[in-house]
Amino acid sequence: MRSLVVGLMLSLTAASGGAQIPPSATQIARYDGLHLAAYQGAVSEIARLSASGADVNARDTAGRTPAHVAAFASQDAALRALAEAGADMNALENRAYDVVTIAAVANDPELMSLAIALGNRHDLITSVYDGTALIAAAHVGHAEVVRRLIAAGAPLDHVNNLGWTALMEAVVLGDGGPDHLACVQALVAAGADVSIPDSKGATPLQQAEQRGYTEIAKILRSAGYEPNSLARELARLLQ
Repeated sequence: MRSLVVGLMLSLTAASGGAQIPPSATQIARYDGLHLAAYQGAVSEIARLSASGADVNARDTAGRTPAHVAAFASQDAALRALAEAGADMNALENRAYDVVTIAAVANDPELMSLAIALGNRHDLITSVYDGTALIAAAHVGHAEVVRRLIAAGAPLDHVNNLGWTALMEAVVLGDGGPDHLACVQALVAAGADVSIPDSKGATPLQQAEQRGYTEIAKILRSAGYEPNSLARELARLLQ
């Protein structure tokens, strides 16, 4: 199980749409029933409680279902048991996160893939910024998560209410290092639209160049987009 310390660190990680907040030590101490069983990974207890009529979609004070708690605690078996008991795999907690996006930000690709296999949609609109799990993963530079979401069919070019795609977030909110570089490579290779600008009209290439992200800029240029191409700009404006 992911330690409480690591779990609390997630609250400091700003995924697109603001920081996710895992259960606090105080909240965990008050858990009982399915929330406690989910946190502890107690599969047999989940089966017993759900068979006796416990609400598998019950909410804690932050709107987390047992499935959300299992995701924050990296309890794969508990998540599977909850899904088999009828848990809503597409539920959003109070900060509008689902299990897939929680796992994406935690860099937990195995649990994320499991959640998708159990019915959690990979294209849900999550967070207060109307983002997606793919945008969140690109933001924090989790390349394997990005690759898995792409393979699952996550929307490549969704624009959140900040005006950013996953590709733009990998550039603007990334550090230009190998992790964000790998995210950009995966997105470009999958066919992400490199010409979609931000709300001020700047393209991912222009943002990369402004930040001195040489390797990322090379990848974006190799995708065939030149920001000063009149033909491309006219085509975009006419869409």
